[in-house]
This record gives sequence, structure tokens and C-alpha cells, in this order.
Amino acid sequence: MKILVLCTGNSCRSQMAEGFLKSFDSGLEVYSAGTNPAEKINPFAVKAMQELGIDISKQYPKDVAIFLDKQFDYVITVCDNAKETCPVFTGEVKHRLHIGFEDPAEAKGNEEEVMSVYRKVRDQIYEAFLKLYNEQLRS
Repeated sequence: MKILVLCTGNSCRSQMAEGFLKSFDSGLEVYSAGTNPAEKINPFAVKAMQELGIDISKQYPKDVAIFLDKQFDYVITVCDNAKETCPVFTGEVKHRLHIGFEDPAEAKGNEEEVMSVYRKVRDQIYEAFLKLYNEQLRS
């Protein structure tokens, strides 16, 4: 099964979702991308995932344009509609889903306060994608 997780910057939420899906099932072919990719993956996202034993440090932001000629079973947007515009994938897709999460990159405060926001969003992503995996993606 081929899955693309989309966000705007592809530095936090979509990267965490990609990491979780890969950790659930090594047989899934999972990618993430953004419409306006950041220069690098967010270090707070890497740290939050490392706390759960998932290493996303080698992942990097990618432009959705590199995937437009590919076919996917699922394209899942993870942006928060209230604050940003979700990317639209124009390639061939069997199932389009939206599972929105607030952007932890908006968090303010000291490092521990910021990390608490990343942990909260990470845990929400975990729960939502585990449910999706168990209900629709598991083969």
C-alpha cells in the first residue's frame, strides 16, 4: 500500500505521521511532502519522536511536486484548516483523507513548554494514525 502524507512545510506533522506509519508496518510504502517545504525537519519533532524510540532524523522535507506523477492508495492531509490552507494533491489517488492537527511549530515559550506542545500533537498523531491503520490500512 502506497501512502502520501501532506502538509504545508513537511517539517513536523507529516514527518511524524510518516514515522508512525512506518513503525506500524514496514510493508507500507510511506512518503511525506509539502507545498512549501521547509529547509530541514524540525528538531523538536525529531526529539519528540525519539522519546518514543522512532528515529525520523534522516527524513527531510520534500516538495509535493516530485510525487504528482505517482499513484497512491491514500493521500492524507494533516494541516489544521483553521490556520492554513491544506495542500491539494492532483495526482492519481484511490482515497483522500484529512486528519487535521494544530501546528506545533507555532508553540511559544521555553524549551520545555514548546516540547509539551510537540508531545501533545505527536500523541494526537499517533492515536489518529494508529486508528486509521487498524481500521483501513492493515492488510
